[in-house]
Amino acid sequence: MLALLLAACSTAPPASPGTPEPVAAPATPAVSPVQSKELPPAPPVPDNSSIRIRIAAVGDMMIGTDYPLNHLPDDDGISFLTNITPIISAADFAFGNLEGVLLDGGEPGKKCSNPAACYLFRSPTHYAQHFRNAGFDALSLANNHARDFGEEGRSSSMRALDAAGIAHSGREGTTAILQRGDIFIAFLAFAVTKNSNMMLDYELAFETIAAHAEEHDIVVVSFHGGAEGADATNLPFADEEYYDEPRGDVVWFARGAVDAGADLVIGHGPHVVRGMERYKERLIAYSLGNFATYYGISVAGIKGLAPILSATLDGNGVLIDGQISSTIQIRPAGPSIDARQRALNLIRGLSISDFGNSGLRFLPDGKLLPIERGDVAQHNLALP
Repeated sequence: MLALLLAACSTAPPASPGTPEPVAAPATPAVSPVQSKELPPAPPVPDNSSIRIRIAAVGDMMIGTDYPLNHLPDDDGISFLTNITPIISAADFAFGNLEGVLLDGGEPGKKCSNPAACYLFRSPTHYAQHFRNAGFDALSLANNHARDFGEEGRSSSMRALDAAGIAHSGREGTTAILQRGDIFIAFLAFAVTKNSNMMLDYELAFETIAAHAEEHDIVVVSFHGGAEGADATNLPFADEEYYDEPRGDVVWFARGAVDAGADLVIGHGPHVVRGMERYKERLIAYSLGNFATYYGISVAGIKGLAPILSATLDGNGVLIDGQISSTIQIRPAGPSIDARQRALNLIRGLSISDFGNSGLRFLPDGKLLPIERGDVAQHNLALP
């Protein structure tokens, strides 16, 4: 009896109805460490140092005006640029400064406080094709004559150039963008005149240049500034004026433009040539003078001497070499090659007198070569 009792106590009682059977917990899988994915390497920065870009630049151009009287060339300007077309058209990128407006009819928008120093220039809109036929890719519309017929006149110039396939910069906020192979070039034109990319606002100008340098391979800056006349060939390294109008400190502006990212800086406005320098491996030409002006702007003496500056840059904007082709204008003809190389000789002398060692060697045949130059500090210690 005792054995039967013990057996009965060791038997589990039957499960109550509705009570679930116990389920064993699933085994917890082993946790493997998270595998970190390796990011692909950043694409290499393209090495553009082996690329060569040939840029041609000239100064002021105004190849005929029909205001207030008809002073257009006898052949309507067709042959005015013929003599220099082979040099201009051979460049990868060629630009110059367009004085006056391209406009058919219309009334002046400029009011002159001093009639003795006031000229108004208006060329027919089809003259844009003359610049295209000569090989120009871009023109500056930043100067004291770009608004001779108001902003409507500058708008007409922009439309005429667009129709001819010529890029332009000058009005406030405008930039010309061109592509040559894999190289993107930004062209920015500055002046001291109203509604233009303002040269005198140095801080804004440098910020604008820096922003374009971030996005483009080469930045070309053009400026219309400095005093005017035969006695304005040497640089004063200070602020300049002309008939009480502020014309800027062109050395401060040009070097600041390079510091901000410009690769080539070209000046015009004084109606005479000025010196050149190589600053931080970049070329600065402070004035290319009167290049092609049919009427209204004096070409007497040194005012009729001008270069075609051809600069070879690598794809990073570093100056490799250059060429100065001297021209002379004897009216009524357009610019012609000057066998006496007077513009070259003048620029060489001015570069030496202004800078001593300008970082450039000017060879007798017009060849321009970089030479060793020590560090060059800004002449100004702070922004004006």
